[in-house]
Amino acid sequence: MAHDYLMEGALQGLGYTVKQMDCPDTESLRFGKEFGNRGQCNPTYFTVGNLIKYLTYLRDVEGKSKEEIVSKYLFITSGSCGPCRFGTYVTEYRKALRDAGFDGFRVLLFQQQSGLKQATGEESALKLDSSFFLTFLKAVLIGDILNALGYRIRPYEVEEGSTNAALERCKQHLYKAFCERKQLIPALYRCRKELQMVKVDRTRVKPKVSIIGEFWAMTTEGEGNYQLQKFLESEGAEVEVQSVTAWILFLIWEGQYDTRKRMNLREADSGSKGLKGKNPLKRLLVLGLADRTVRGMFHAYAKAIGLRGYHLPDMDEIAGVANKHYNNHLRGGEGHMEVGKLILNVKKRKVNMTISVKPFGCMPSSGVSDGVQSLITEIHPEAIFLPIETTGDGAINVYSRIQMMLFKAKQAAQKEFDEALTKKGVSIEQLQKNSFCSSHLTEPLKVSKHSVACTSANVVNHFSGIPNKFFIRNKVKEA
Repeated sequence: MAHDYLMEGALQGLGYTVKQMDCPDTESLRFGKEFGNRGQCNPTYFTVGNLIKYLTYLRDVEGKSKEEIVSKYLFITSGSCGPCRFGTYVTEYRKALRDAGFDGFRVLLFQQQSGLKQATGEESALKLDSSFFLTFLKAVLIGDILNALGYRIRPYEVEEGSTNAALERCKQHLYKAFCERKQLIPALYRCRKELQMVKVDRTRVKPKVSIIGEFWAMTTEGEGNYQLQKFLESEGAEVEVQSVTAWILFLIWEGQYDTRKRMNLREADSGSKGLKGKNPLKRLLVLGLADRTVRGMFHAYAKAIGLRGYHLPDMDEIAGVANKHYNNHLRGGEGHMEVGKLILNVKKRKVNMTISVKPFGCMPSSGVSDGVQSLITEIHPEAIFLPIETTGDGAINVYSRIQMMLFKAKQAAQKEFDEALTKKGVSIEQLQKNSFCSSHLTEPLKVSKHSVACTSANVVNHFSGIPNKFFIRNKVKEA
């Protein structure tokens, strides 16, 4: 939702009248099932239904005519190709809009492979130039950064709700900067001051849980995935969410990978979408520049706001570890990324537990999480992995399954913390007495060097060679 809010401000700064949609809820699901085809998956029902719900509100509550709505409004969302129902969104929007009485309403889709295309209606009314896409990209990057900070700080806040309050103030600063087309870096520095006011206590041992899976199901923050992120935090976990920036980097990697594979084929792959007559080296150069630009912008904004120690994924590394079990040429859903993420989560001890969430019947993700990942967990029995499916109901069953696996993750996190204390030969009280240690325990933007999954254990391990004299001196005083 942070992305949507910032995009509203960004596009208003370009002169458009924009309103972000509410997060899809169960009422959206009802509208989607009423006007959509049968047998669709959750993302289709929730997103299409959310649009119909809003247009119905404009007509029935605000009293706008169908002609006024069709002429003055349009809807922008994401689309995709691939072997799943996500690729049929165009048809679903067209059918649902017609059956709900809004035939001719304009829907623009950001397609995975082919940019922004219009799915329904006539003229688009959007000027799709470099300024539009660059502004859009900035909103996505900063939305990811705010999310990363929120999920990093919130589990350890001393005063409940202080993180969300600070994030709301941050979003308002950034929204204003986007709307007025001002420099973003000063606004990010103001956001840093807001976040630094949040008090945290990282002596609280919490398991870190990564959410992966089908793109919409793992990124929505509402009832479409049973408010999974909020539920995990309420159960005492620190949540690691996937960034939209990673998806952009994956699309760039796809272009590079395919170009390298095709550029040496006979006659430069002369098919209708081949490389014959094109310059593959120039294409690789442009894609490489795009990758560096996205990463450079992300880290510049992250540094300004105070997001430290955050690493964007190495797409070649993910592809390399996944290719042994899931071919890099398979592109349904997140392709090989879901497999690679789980392997690296375990090998590099990034998290204590990994959840793969996808809609019921999602073909690409189900084939991975219920098929390939079972092999990965056999190879790495230490992995705590849970695949779950969403249907719009049955939240209690999903919650109970998560709680059972989360119990194991909590034990793993506590073990990491206890081992760190034992290795150091110190207690929590001694850590708190050391000002150097205490700053990492209480300052929200401080981050410790990664060695294990649990954040509290990393705080202890981070000081392996620094405070020994301090601890010895305190032990002498105590004696």
